[in-house]
Amino acid sequence: QVQLVESGGGLVQAGGSLRLSCAASGSIVGINAMGWYRQAPGKQRELVATITSGGTTDYATSVKGRFTISRDNTKNTVYLQMNSLKPEDTAVYSCNADVVSRGIYYYNRNYWGQGTQVTVSS
Repeated sequence: QVQLVESGGGLVQAGGSLRLSCAASGSIVGINAMGWYRQAPGKQRELVATITSGGTTDYATSVKGRFTISRDNTKNTVYLQMNSLKPEDTAVYSCNADVVSRGIYYYNRNYWGQGTQVTVSS
């Protein structure tokens, strides 16, 4: 089994910064893509940013130039640096990971963290 644990959420004023972390632990042989998603009240969950095992990144248009995703493969951890935060960034942020594990065979499985609240006040 694999667990993803997020940290770093909180309350910040508009224009401020926060850094989210998500650490994966458990039966891990390797991790392919990792990503951050968010869900605001009354809205569907949306992709924020993703990063491949090789470091290729992709961002939602709404966060380009303000957010930076990175990862430390030695720690099985993905980060999201969020700068110039806006009230519309308020949401529960969740991390996602495509994990390779090994039982009798190698297999891939997708995991989600429990989510961390980010609130940006105006």
